[in-house]
Amino acid sequence: MGVADLADYPWDRMAPYAAKARDHAGGAVDLSVGSPVDPTPAIVRDALAAATDAHSYPLTAGTTAVREAIAAWYARRRGVPGLTAANAIITIGSKELVALLPLLAGLRAGDTVVHPRIAYPTYAVGAEIADATGFPSDDPAEWPQSTRLVWLNSPGNPDGHVDDVDFLRSAVARARELGAIIVNDECYAELGWDGRWASEPVPSILDPRVTGGDLTGILSAYSLSKQSNLAGYRAAFIAGDAVLVDTLLTRRKHVGLMLPAPLQTAMLAALGDDAHVAEQKERYRARRDALRPALEAAGFRIDRSEAGLYLWATEGLDAWESIDRLAGLGIIAGPGPFYGDGSARHVRFSLTATDERIGAAATRLRSARD
Repeated sequence: MGVADLADYPWDRMAPYAAKARDHAGGAVDLSVGSPVDPTPAIVRDALAAATDAHSYPLTAGTTAVREAIAAWYARRRGVPGLTAANAIITIGSKELVALLPLLAGLRAGDTVVHPRIAYPTYAVGAEIADATGFPSDDPAEWPQSTRLVWLNSPGNPDGHVDDVDFLRSAVARARELGAIIVNDECYAELGWDGRWASEPVPSILDPRVTGGDLTGILSAYSLSKQSNLAGYRAAFIAGDAVLVDTLLTRRKHVGLMLPAPLQTAMLAALGDDAHVAEQKERYRARRDALRPALEAAGFRIDRSEAGLYLWATEGLDAWESIDRLAGLGIIAGPGPFYGDGSARHVRFSLTATDERIGAAATRLRSARD
């Protein structure tokens, strides 16, 4: 298979439900896609505005300054000391990285890409692009000998689960047995909510407790879209094994995958400022605290969801029945079947709507059970 063999874009199936929701007298509340609605921080916009004299081609890897800022961010926010600029490169958002990594890593027919059972669909798409085989599994013992790339996603999209240090360590050990690259997509790591993750940082796969100080074959992927409201900037990066990073950089140079220079300067500003990240997390906390009890009052059970940007919920019905019922309330949610065969009765609710729209959704959900 390849790009030409990919199925129709799944979100196109949502068109009639979105139209039904828009017919609601109070307008639609779109909780289906995690696209930020809050302003990009002023410190980032000011940095972008000051960097518009961009007459030279940008560096594919990112400037030394931004790569050093990534290394410093991992030490400060993720408990990963000792990285340098050589351990990191920037990417044009995280989706292109997820989709292209199997191809850029040299996978081919007969190779296997492992990804979570309930998962962001682009992991499987990336396997198809490289003509490899996707294998949904959450148990390292199941991973086949043909595995050449393992994707973890913690905190998870859509279900908000968190992999602890013990699991990450076992996953790394198994990947090394198989001679596979292992990557953790950690884009929601700043958004811990429940249980231990209300007070403990979500662990990175690069944490020394996981790696034992050896980064060979290990990568962490991250995006500033969620924590810094930079989805429109496509500001993301990958860090870890310096040899693997250098190999990927060479191949990315051939393809011309370069983030515009002004956006690299904006990334530098975002990575150096933690205050705006804390402010944004509190916005999401307030929206989550408003939406969760309303969903429960409407008959939904919230599963997992201990971290991340979503509430993963079921009312015991087929997901498409729930999607249709929600559309009648003017609410657009994400269907569980988009995220794997094991989620036929779940729907995903994003916290990326304004306070007013979240409040409207909560009111409608409560009234639906009156």
